[in-house]
Amino acid sequence: MSSAATTPTGTDFYVLEDLLHPAEIEVRDRVREFCTREVTPVINDYWERAEFPHALLPGIAGLGIAGGTVRGYGSPGMSAVAAGLVAREWARADGSLGTFYGVHSFLAMQSIDMLGSAEQKERWLPAMARLETIGAFGLTEPQHGSDAVALETRAVRDGDEYVLTGAKKWIGNGTIADLVLIWARDEDGDVGGYVVPKGSIGWTATRMTGKTALRAVWQAEITLDGVRVPAENRLAGCHSFKDVAKVLDRTRYTVAWRALGVAEAAYELALAHTLRREQFGQPIAGYQLVQEKLARMLAEITSMQLLCWRLSVLADEDRMTAAMASLAKMNNAKKARAIVADARDLLGGDGILLEHHVARHHADIEAIYTFEGTDHVQALIVGREVTGISAITGRRAAPRTAPEPPQSI
Repeated sequence: MSSAATTPTGTDFYVLEDLLHPAEIEVRDRVREFCTREVTPVINDYWERAEFPHALLPGIAGLGIAGGTVRGYGSPGMSAVAAGLVAREWARADGSLGTFYGVHSFLAMQSIDMLGSAEQKERWLPAMARLETIGAFGLTEPQHGSDAVALETRAVRDGDEYVLTGAKKWIGNGTIADLVLIWARDEDGDVGGYVVPKGSIGWTATRMTGKTALRAVWQAEITLDGVRVPAENRLAGCHSFKDVAKVLDRTRYTVAWRALGVAEAAYELALAHTLRREQFGQPIAGYQLVQEKLARMLAEITSMQLLCWRLSVLADEDRMTAAMASLAKMNNAKKARAIVADARDLLGGDGILLEHHVARHHADIEAIYTFEGTDHVQALIVGREVTGISAITGRRAAPRTAPEPPQSI
């Protein structure tokens, strides 16, 4: 083993680069270069105006990354590690575009890939991979967020069609999507996924305004008033909410990567600022309190990186559990929230100006902290796994063996 010291680069303090495959590094760098050149210089203006950056879509399509881990149909079939790295790069640049990409690739496209028939995949996925067709994922309702399992939207069979009635809320891409995957219960109470094309009669999608986070991506409130969709638009492989949960479990690990990306961006901006900003005759990076804060921020980021990498390796090996994904999302979102707050503090007054970018990350992390399962819900999923008892329902899970008590030494 070489005795030469390793020089850390940027936030890669433990040289995790050595754990990545060349293809993973290549796609990460491709997305990072695009974000540096095309996204970062313009995104603050879009964010401040709460305007979606339609002009960036051709460039995003040209990256060839839509669909993430979906194999075939024009999608790249990335490893879970590569998909996580891509999610991180979007978040490093901008949380809004990260949300657009995540909804389209990880929620809409993967739902069709995991639960659709061969014909349904061929019908929708190729155009989605080219970003000629934008997708959205309609699960959350005005009265059902964390308890999405209680969804009230209904689907009634009428000949060769289903008639959808209900309401959805917080649907990313909902006003710009060409197709929206709506989750609803049929007459038997079974949950199904229904692909609703843009412009369907009885469909109303209203852009939500007044957001203080992720302002450059549009969420919608959707009303379905007798919307008719062909029976062939019901996903063939979805029979219960457990099937929806499989999609959410499979995509949740990417949210842990997104939290990491925001934290890394904020740390790097704070470090650069403290090296540049002089007070009392020297850069503020030379003061003990500043160095202590930077060191702790980097320690948390390093632990988040290792957690993300290991979780994605387990996903690639088909060994990732729902509780594993929840633990990573819970841990990383909370740590990122604290890191971004420290970065805003280190920038002083500059920390509240959009031109320095930290203010945007400081706002956006609040949304990441909440969506795809709040901090509390993720904790209860982990708690159920380690105790065998659901704190939500009070019911016991499958019998499990209690851990042996520690032995004294």
